[in-house]
Amino acid sequence: MAAYSNCSILFAIIALLSLSCITTSRAARSLLQLPNLPTIPSLPQPTVPQLPNIPNFPAALPPLPTLPTATPLPSLPTLPSVPKMTLPPMPSMPSLPNMPAIPTIPTLSPPPSN
Repeated sequence: MAAYSNCSILFAIIALLSLSCITTSRAARSLLQLPNLPTIPSLPQPTVPQLPNIPNFPAALPPLPTLPTATPLPSLPTLPSVPKMTLPPMPSMPSLPNMPAIPTIPTLSPPPSN
């Protein structure tokens, strides 16, 4: 079944490609058989206005202002140590009672065939 669908897809692609080639060749032939068309006159070229001159900048930039030096920050105080936290022991878990066995559900057998 899968081979049939692959074959039909391949056949459809080949058919579409062959039909597109036929229409392309007909269009090209009809374009070649057209009478000589009048030529399009050339349009005048637009003129670009003269750009203004860029002013000259000084070669060296003035020096940047200096920033005042900051005073060193004071050191942070030491933090007191936090006591280690301990948890109390877990209580012993009671054992779970034994679950009774689940009874099986009887299945119906099909009727005998004749």
